[in-house]
Amino acid sequence: MASVQLSVLGPKARASRFWNKATETMPRKRLDALHLQRLRALVQYAYDYSPFYRKKFDAAGVKPRDIRSLEDYKRRVPLVDKSEFIHLQQEQPPYGPTLALPLEFIAHHSETSGTTGVPLSIPFSMYDTVRYGESWVYGYWGLGIRPSDSFYFAFGWGNFAGFWSAYWGARRLGCRVISGGGLDTKGHIQAIQRLKPTVLVSTPTFALRMAAVAAEMGVDLAKSSIKFTYHAGEPGPTALPTMRAQIEKAWGAKAGELLGIAEIDAMAPGCPNGDGVHLNEMNVYAWQFDPITGKEVGEGEIGENIVTSYSNTAQPLLNYRTHDLVRRRAKCSCGRTWAKFEGAVLGRTDFMVTVRGTNVYQTAVENLLAGVPGVSMHYELVLTREADNDIMTVRFEPDQAIADKPELWDKAAKDAADRIHKGLHVRLEVKPVAPNSLPRYELKTKRIVDQRPKEFRRALER
Repeated sequence: MASVQLSVLGPKARASRFWNKATETMPRKRLDALHLQRLRALVQYAYDYSPFYRKKFDAAGVKPRDIRSLEDYKRRVPLVDKSEFIHLQQEQPPYGPTLALPLEFIAHHSETSGTTGVPLSIPFSMYDTVRYGESWVYGYWGLGIRPSDSFYFAFGWGNFAGFWSAYWGARRLGCRVISGGGLDTKGHIQAIQRLKPTVLVSTPTFALRMAAVAAEMGVDLAKSSIKFTYHAGEPGPTALPTMRAQIEKAWGAKAGELLGIAEIDAMAPGCPNGDGVHLNEMNVYAWQFDPITGKEVGEGEIGENIVTSYSNTAQPLLNYRTHDLVRRRAKCSCGRTWAKFEGAVLGRTDFMVTVRGTNVYQTAVENLLAGVPGVSMHYELVLTREADNDIMTVRFEPDQAIADKPELWDKAAKDAADRIHKGLHVRLEVKPVAPNSLPRYELKTKRIVDQRPKEFRRALER
């Protein structure tokens, strides 16, 4: 008797470009009306249940009834910053007066990565985890991942919020989940060979690290079971097209990316076109402003992203400063009406340095480096200060093609410096360093090394 092939989805559903067509293609007028309805309810909720926000609103002379339009919300609801939450949590651990639910309703505790200081504690209700996980599914689906796929998570399961939510997304989609746990790089590769998952979840640089180690082991990952790779935590396939090409070639798979902020949401899944991310307007509301003037910027202009989350009932976040610089577009050929950020995050207000009068952003330098022959994806941007000016020096490892040819390293450095000069109109010093001499990271890669005097340093991570 022939076996029966069962599927949770019919052919039409599997072929759809959208996880939820009704919401992903909702006209802007309806989206904005829905935002206003939700924002007014959220302001009332935060005022009633969060001591932190009640104090904020009272100090600003704002009552929930005062918010009658989106303009009222943007202009009258006070901006908040991560530093405020961390300060209050340190005074009253673990969550301080920012908590809006009784502790018994907290189903999951996570934290930001805390790579440069004290981590932010993030409480989630069960409702929050379900909504947060749904955000990942839009990106998974748009890339082509379906419930019949299986996920391999190549990282250690600590308190870091980012990939916990990716796991919630895999569960929401109905896929099989395989945890890499505390395995080392070789162990991950061997587990993938043995268990044959179809989706790899990792930071983008760790995906490349795994590919390099696999090559040393004599393993061709392009012939493995992996059909898709999905990434977050640092600039990846969307922001850096050359990195996308390297990952896809190494794994023989299609690479996707999501822009998320641990304490906010997995808020912007990648566009199927591969040239940006779409804000999940079912879970977040966002607008952009000039961080110097405080004035809202228009479509196509670069501004700091200010976000409000609908998926954080335990620790509400309203008009939250992300310090991410984005360029917003209203339309996209993929059919989604949700706001699109070209190239994901273009830079950060606290990553920007001024070198001889020119504003220089980390991602801009990375994009230029990515196309230089002989320059690998392992590099650092070192900040120093001389004569009242910020100085940025690029240190890079030569790629495999010239790793054993030191006589070619200086040429690669000169080519990189010339390309940066042509692209940014500023001359940066570029220095090669020995192969395998720079640190490797499983989670967020630390690209910026700030050696300036303390008074000039900024927080270089979320």
